[in-house]
Amino acid sequence: MLIDLDLLRAHGGTIHTYDSHDYIFQIEETPRCYYQIVSGDVKLNYTNEDGKELIQSLLTKGESVCELLLFVDHKYPVNAVTMSDCTIMKVPKVEFLHMLDEHPRAAIDVRTYISKTLYQKFIMMQNIASTSAEERIKGTLKYFKSFFPDKTPFSYEVKLTRQQFASITGLRTETVIRTLKKLEKEGFVKIEDRKVYF
Repeated sequence: MLIDLDLLRAHGGTIHTYDSHDYIFQIEETPRCYYQIVSGDVKLNYTNEDGKELIQSLLTKGESVCELLLFVDHKYPVNAVTMSDCTIMKVPKVEFLHMLDEHPRAAIDVRTYISKTLYQKFIMMQNIASTSAEERIKGTLKYFKSFFPDKTPFSYEVKLTRQQFASITGLRTETVIRTLKKLEKEGFVKIEDRKVYF
């Protein structure tokens, strides 16, 4: 967990449950709470002018959701949508910021988390800028595995549908399928029961 749940509870945190495909917040809403995932998976997405879903990020247990917007006066540029049934710890913004003032260790953990996330976003942007579908997919796999503690080969299960993978990389679903099969032949990924392991 990014921040201990008992500490969050002591500062006004409450547990909320969401069904799969529920919105935690939507584009243009004002950030008023800190959200930390207790269980489940969340995607940050938006729809482009062609009506295509683009996924900015995938988050899972222990991670926070758009916490950096609690430090600036901007509205959400993305939606936060659950990808499974989720349990979320929700803390009012004022209480969260007060907690960081009182608990320097938690403040350091949040700053470190934001810094790591932004660093990985820069790497991801470089990968997406590539004209090579293979490089985009390799970069995306490396990006997601970077948040996973076990770095051994094929230890990370990619919890994305082929369509979601396309939404993240800006590729067509057919291109993703074809490229993943090529990467499997090269030994870069392993595919078992339609699940991709990296």
